[in-house]
Order: sequence, then C-alpha cells, then structure tokens
Amino acid sequence: MRENLVNLNVNPCKMCMPMGAVSALSGLKNCMTILHGSQGCATYIRRHMATHYNEPVDIASSSLTEHGTVFGGEENLLRGLENLVTLYHPEIIGVATTCLAETIGEDVAAIIAKYEAAHPEQAAKIINISSAGYGGTQAEGFFRALRAVVAQTAMDASPHRGINVVTPMLSPADCRYLKSLLDQTGLSNTLLPDLSDTLDGALSPDGQKQPSGGTPLEDIERMAGARHTIELSLFVDPQDSPAEYLFDTYAVPFTRLALPVGLRDTDALVEALVSLGGLKPPTLEKERGRLLDAMVDAHKYCAEGRAAVFGEPDFVYSVTRFCAEIGLVPRLAATGSVSPALRERLQEALDAAAAWLHLSPGEVIDDADFDTIENKALALGVNLLLGSSDARRLAQKHHIGLVRCAFPIHDRLGGQRVRTLGYDGATALLDQASNILLGDKDENFRADIYNRHFSKDAPEIKVQAAPALKSKTHPCFNGCAGKYARMHLPVAPKCNIQCNYCVRKFDCPNESRPGVTTAVLSPEEAIEKFRRVKKEVQNLTVVGIAGPGDALANFEETKKTLQLIRAEDPDITFCISTNGLMLPQYAQELVDLGVSHVTVTINAVDPMIGAQIYHHVDYMGTRYDGVAGAAILLANQLSGIALLVSKGIIVKANTVLLKGINDNHIGAVVQKLKELGADLSNLMQLIPVKGSAFENIGLVSNKALMALRKTYEPDIRQMYHCRHCRADAIGTLENDRSLEFSPCQAEAAAPEPASKKKVAVVSKSGLLVDQHFGHAEELYIYESDGKTAAFLEKRPVSKYCDGGDTCDGDGKINSILSAVSDCTAIIALRIGNAPSQKLSQMGIAVHATYDRIEDAVKKAASE
Repeated sequence: MRENLVNLNVNPCKMCMPMGAVSALSGLKNCMTILHGSQGCATYIRRHMATHYNEPVDIASSSLTEHGTVFGGEENLLRGLENLVTLYHPEIIGVATTCLAETIGEDVAAIIAKYEAAHPEQAAKIINISSAGYGGTQAEGFFRALRAVVAQTAMDASPHRGINVVTPMLSPADCRYLKSLLDQTGLSNTLLPDLSDTLDGALSPDGQKQPSGGTPLEDIERMAGARHTIELSLFVDPQDSPAEYLFDTYAVPFTRLALPVGLRDTDALVEALVSLGGLKPPTLEKERGRLLDAMVDAHKYCAEGRAAVFGEPDFVYSVTRFCAEIGLVPRLAATGSVSPALRERLQEALDAAAAWLHLSPGEVIDDADFDTIENKALALGVNLLLGSSDARRLAQKHHIGLVRCAFPIHDRLGGQRVRTLGYDGATALLDQASNILLGDKDENFRADIYNRHFSKDAPEIKVQAAPALKSKTHPCFNGCAGKYARMHLPVAPKCNIQCNYCVRKFDCPNESRPGVTTAVLSPEEAIEKFRRVKKEVQNLTVVGIAGPGDALANFEETKKTLQLIRAEDPDITFCISTNGLMLPQYAQELVDLGVSHVTVTINAVDPMIGAQIYHHVDYMGTRYDGVAGAAILLANQLSGIALLVSKGIIVKANTVLLKGINDNHIGAVVQKLKELGADLSNLMQLIPVKGSAFENIGLVSNKALMALRKTYEPDIRQMYHCRHCRADAIGTLENDRSLEFSPCQAEAAAPEPASKKKVAVVSKSGLLVDQHFGHAEELYIYESDGKTAAFLEKRPVSKYCDGGDTCDGDGKINSILSAVSDCTAIIALRIGNAPSQKLSQMGIAVHATYDRIEDAVKKAASE
C-alpha cells in the first residue's frame, strides 16, 4: 500500500478506491468507517478529505504491521470494531479493505461474523466493502460502497410512493441543491448518499464526535419499496450499481441520467422528476432564464476558450457537454478511470466541435495521469482547465487558467461549497470560466494582436520593437528604471580571454565588481535560485548572465539556464554580458533564446592598443597573444555587434578607461560603436584588483571620466549610472541584495568575536572610498579584526551637503551620527571639521582616504 500511495501522489488524477468508499460512507447518518489495512492509507485519505472539506474526518484503521500482514489482521480488526462502538456508538460501520488486506486474502466477512457472535448486544450494522486501491479509482470505490450498503442492509420491500436518487460523489453544496429540488417537487425521496451536512456542518459548541445529517439507515431500508430509482451516473459498472441491485432483487425500476450540469442535463432531470409526478418549482424558470442570459453575455469570451476537462467519468461527461453548450470548445476530456464508454459518448461531440472550427480532432482519454494530460493539452492548444486543484502545477507551469470545480481542492478554501449542479450551479461555473478567459485576454491581448497581425509579415518590426520596449524596465539600459530589479546568474565560470585588469574570484569576500561571485551555479541551481528571488523580489524584470567568466565561453550552461527560466517565466527580460569573441557564432542562437539585450566589453578598436590590454585570447583551440590575439578578438567583436544590431538586439558597449593606454583612444572606440549602431556606451573607471597585471596602474579621475562622457554624448548615448555589478548581483542598482541569497548570508549574520571592530564607510561606487562624508546617502557597514573585512549591511542616511559652500550642520548631521553610534571608526574621502569633532567626542575614529574599501577597513581596524 505504501508503494501505491507514492504512485497516487505522482499521478493524483487517479484517487484510490478506498478514498471513494470512505466518501460514500460519509454520507450516511451516524456511520463510522474502519480501513482494514495499513495506517498509511487512512492518513492519506484523512489528509485529502480534511483539506478539501475543512471538516474533521474520523477514519479508524486496523493498522496492519508486519506481524498482521504475515499472520492475519483478525485481532486488529476485532479490536478496532470494539473501539469504534465504545467511542462513537454508530448505527452503521463500514469496513473498507485496502490493498494490503486484499492482497493477503483476508476473510473480512468471517471476521465480522465472529465479532457479531461475540457481541450480540451491539446493534450497529456492519458493512463489508472490498476496495483495494489497485482495483480502481475513487469513482468505482464510491459506487462499490453504496452497492454494499444497499445489498447488506435488511430491506423492507413494502411498496410506497417515494423515489430513490443515487448520486456519484458530489460537493455538499450540490447535495443541498438536490435535496432542495426534490423537496420542492413534493416527491417523497431517499437521497443516497447525503453529504450536505456531514462534510459541511455548522459550527457546533458542544463538539459532537460525529456530524449530524446523512442518509438514515431506516430510509435505506425502505429503498426496496420505492416506485422508482434515479441514478445520476451513466458510467457506473452494473456490478457496482445500487439501482441495478434494487431492480434485480426487488424489481424497482430505474432511470440513468447524466449529472445535471448545464442546460440540457438539468432539463432532463427536471423532466424526469415531473414525469414521476413531481411539481415543477416555479423558481426554476427564472433560474433557467438567468443561465441563458449569462450564456449570451459570455459567448464572445467563451468562443476563444479551448478546454480540457478531467476528473471522474460522470463529471467529465457533463462538464464537457456544458462547455459545448456555452461555446467553450472542448478539446480534451480525460479521466483516471478505465472507461471506454466515456470515449464512445463524447468523441463524436469533440469531433463535431473541432470540424466546425477547422481544428484538429479533440481527444477523449481514460486511464490518464497528469503527464498524459499535460502533453495532450499542449498539443491541442488548451487554454483553460476544468477539474481539481491537482492540476495547479500544470496550470502554473504553462500559464493556463484553472477552474477548480472537482475533488480535491487543496490550494483554495471552499471546496465543500463548490456548486456545479442545476441552472444556478452552471451559471457560477460559466462565470468562473469566462472570467479566467477574460482576464487572460485583458492582460495579453496587445501582444497577441501584435504576434498575429505583424510578426509574420514584418518580422523586423518584432525584433526591433520588442527589445526596445523591454529597455523601459531594464535598469542598466534605462537610467530612469531605477525602481526595477535585475539578477545575475553566475553559471559561466570559464573565460576565453585574459584581460590584464581582471581577476575572477569565486568566493565570499564582499567585493562589488565584475568577475566576483560567492558561488558558481549549475543551470538547475540557477532556476531554483530564480524561483526564490522572483518570489521575494517583486520588482524583478531582468535576468542576466555576466560571468564570472564569459557567457558565450560557457554557452551550453548559458543556453540551458535561459531555456529553463523562459519555461518558468515567458515575460522576463534576458540580458548577457560577453567579451564578444564568440558573438558571430552564437548571435542567432541568442535571438532564438529570446535575449534582447547584450553588453559587449570593447576597450580598443586598434589591435596595437588591444595587445597592451589582453594577455592572451583562446580561440578555436589555439591560444593567441599580442597583436594576433587582439586582432582576432576585435574582428569578432565588430562583426558580432553588427550582427546583433541587424537582428534588433539592443547593444551596450562597456569600455574600461586605462590611463596611459586607451584613455586617448576613446573617441575612436565611440565612433566605431556609432557606425555599428550600438545603443549605449558605458565608459567605466578601472577597478585596481590585487593580483592583476594592472594592479598598480593609475586611475583616470572621476572629473576626466565625466568630461569624456559629456564629450561623446552627442555621438552615442552615455551611461552615467553603472554600479560595476558582481556576477551574482540581485536587486536594484541602488540596493544590491545578493548577500541575502548567497551562501555567505548565514556567515555574515552570525555573531562575531568581540575583538572585531565595526567600521562605517562612505562610498559612491561600493568599491572605493570615493565620497565626501557630507554627500553620503547610505553607509556601508563592515566588521574587521585588521586581517579580514566582512560586509554586514547598508544603512540609509540623509546627506547634509548639497555640493555647495554651505551645509546643514545640525539636524541631518545628528541623524548620521546616530546611524554610526555602534561603530568604532568611519572612513570617507573627505570630512569636515565639525563632524570630525563630534565623531571624536563619541569615541569614533575618523579616517580620510582614497583606497579600496576592504583595504581601508582593515587598516582602520588595525589602528
């Protein structure tokens, strides 16, 4: 049984037969169920029923262990029956056998007889139900339990004017509707089973052990004398049919009808009740009219629907027919039961709908699981699902709307109040379906119209326009998009060139620069991280791959990562960063993957200058250095950028300013980028990295950098807001949250020894101590023992200088002083006398320097 439960969890379209048996018995008055088998089966059923109905569901279990499995479970079952009678005093006890009891061939009837002989004083009726999980689904288990109840009850065959109504598994709300309808017709009736109160009871202050309601045993005993039986099932096996048993044994005539979902099947039930002498309730005409009016209102939305209906055969049949009534085209009807009759009854209707709309034929499948349903639904163009919430992952994965209208519903409240029967139930179902279609249309119709009417005839519009639109929410390509977040996925550790200013680090130091990450991820780890970040960072619009090596030097990892994320989120913007060496080879594949933005680092358009910047270039299995390597790289960069631009990709070019090497060559670089059609130029300050060839190179001043940007702004749009992002950056440009999602998070948050000093740093770039104390809008807080420096957090503050000669010397300064009150030192590019004195009075050391943050922090802590 344990193995069977695992299979049920994988393919929950096939709920087990014991589940159906318990559900049926729940509709009898003062009835308790004991499952003869493993405890796991009872737990599984309790969990599913309790989360759907939100009511306590008491199910006893004989809890067979290894001993019981080998030597028989008679002792456990006898003890279980005694406990049930003692605790609950039920009128009916259902003994449903699970796979384990059936497999070992337990003689349950003999055990029950032995119990009754030993307890002649107890009056509870004990019903034996064979319900092995491998014998069918809950649909079969439901009717098998009802048949056992009727067959094992001592009947009173005295004729009377009442009728019997036997139903498949319904919601309590639908049971209440049927009871009300039957009462309004004036027909004396027995409804079997009656779940209306047992699984949707009112709050009871006295804490009843058993819920009220259910079909009484005395009413069941009178079913043999009824003048007619209506069985609301077209697919029940005759061997499991209560109506067949009553006809064969007591000659009670019966009629089989479909579940009254929708117009014609509700009409059929009403007509059958009237033909049996019932009155037609006057309210029905208005309810029917409201349904017709709703169908007229919704037809234009339903006409765009392509539905898949899944669940038990009777549900699937009636809901599929209802879809056809309202103009919602049924494309797939699927059930976990083995039901050839369903295929025979529905295939013609699906084929007719498909032929009318010139579609490929729809399909009816039985013995189905969700893998099959998913594949068929995608192949048939389904855009709406109707059934249980077990399809929620399918719906989420493919962004298909789901109408939850069948058992079980685990991810929403109100499963017990779902209405589908009758005219009003159909109206509610129609509203849900059409609103999902309407909502989808409202959110996506502009893109649909564009793809339908423009992309085929003018693909160049699609390529040019779509990336430009995406730039509006790309914080790097649009300086006004600061409210949007991006994340870099470090799946590309290898690089095919070696720049003299670059050192790639895959560790946990809190450096904020390209080439640094706390870890390198596999594509599978990347998609998991994307899901976590997307859930917590609500303004995420861009996913980029920026190293820590080169995205195209690791193309298989880059490609797989983007494919996984695109399947998860069709709207996210893709951006990659590359040195451009492999652009000619992969440009078309980037377009096919949906990449809309590419950043190319191009530092020179003269191989002689490039030879001073690049140590070597690895290309097609050969390593090139000097001018040869620089020339190959440059040729591929230029042709690659031209190719990307021709395909409508938005291109940004990063150029690192190298004093004495390319700082007088920037004009030529910008002019070439303009000729190629690049969209954005990013002139970047060098970040001296310890261990690199350019570790000690002088820096171009910020003033000179800004002057160059202003000079070349007329030629190509300049980027002023670059933050030199890490390879695992997350968040907005102003608020990097990568530490929250890194393996270093716990380490950074852990308490440190008291010997470490807390130091506040004023920085504009997050890399260098490069900002005046009075201009600070945020402080970087580090902790250091003089040998290591660990980043802790950012603290927002209000700057007290506006850049002029005067500064607010009181209120705002005091707020900053309060923000650093727990620090032992503060480091800034420059700091005025007044704040220096106040900090000294607080015991906080002041350091004015221009240095790398980590080095400055360690130095301050050691002093």
